[in-house]
Amino acid sequence: MSAPALVALFKRKGLRLTTAESCTGGLVAGAVTAVPGSSAVFTHGFITYANEAKTQMLGVPEAMLGAHGAVSAEVARAMAEGARARSGADYGVSVTGVAGPDGGSAEKPVGTVWFGLAGPDGTTAQHQLFQGDRAEIRAQAVAFAISLLEQAGVMAA
Repeated sequence: MSAPALVALFKRKGLRLTTAESCTGGLVAGAVTAVPGSSAVFTHGFITYANEAKTQMLGVPEAMLGAHGAVSAEVARAMAEGARARSGADYGVSVTGVAGPDGGSAEKPVGTVWFGLAGPDGTTAQHQLFQGDRAEIRAQAVAFAISLLEQAGVMAA
């Protein structure tokens, strides 16, 4: 799915979306807002690179960050829920991961990315392990986030 197809789908269904991004630094929002007419579906883009921003802007509990780390299912869900709650959008997608080239660990190697998707039917988290350099990992993460939103839009009433 491409960003233009996502925007067209959300327009057709009357849905609005928001993003909460860490390792992608606004690239998902950038891909969506590059589409003419995206203002009909895009509400907010939260770039919460630092843990403090995740807490301040999205309401991710500090204790959660301490217990699970920023790159986790729990934080991805909390980011998506916080973005959706603060924006009033129908769907919120979040991206948090390790794009590299450093910052990885045995438990969370470079390429580890968690995605959250919050919508009217609840919140889910999905994990992907991407390969490549920093730019390639970020590009794959953007494409995956757009596909999550597309799947949600297809399933929406």
